[in-house]
Amino acid sequence: MKLKRKSKTGLVSLIDLAPMTDMVFQVLLFFILSSSFIVEPGIKVNLPKSQTSEIQVQQKLMITVDKNQQIFIENKVVPLENLEEKIKLLLPYYSDKLVIIRADKSVPHGLVVKIMDISKLAGAEKLAIATEKE
Repeated sequence: MKLKRKSKTGLVSLIDLAPMTDMVFQVLLFFILSSSFIVEPGIKVNLPKSQTSEIQVQQKLMITVDKNQQIFIENKVVPLENLEEKIKLLLPYYSDKLVIIRADKSVPHGLVVKIMDISKLAGAEKLAIATEKE
């Protein structure tokens, strides 16, 4: 959009919108690139529903249990017998020592409690169970 206006001296003043559109594009690009994206681990789990579910954005160690009761850490299968030593190896890399358990809703409660107990023995200071918002 160009506005032409003659002044008393006969000069024509123009308003060029190209620099403004460039700035708006750059600001948009900045916000797109600097926003944090929440990425869920690649293992498909049907999480239980909860009304008070919250998104965790801090660093945490994720333990996933699928419907076949296989345990995954960082998308790798870990047998229950080796779970404590694997957590002990990885937990020092997480500053808040938070372990989140993503268990399928069909997984027995006893297995989730056992994983929580193993996590505490391995040095986890905080435990959480992942849920989906209803």
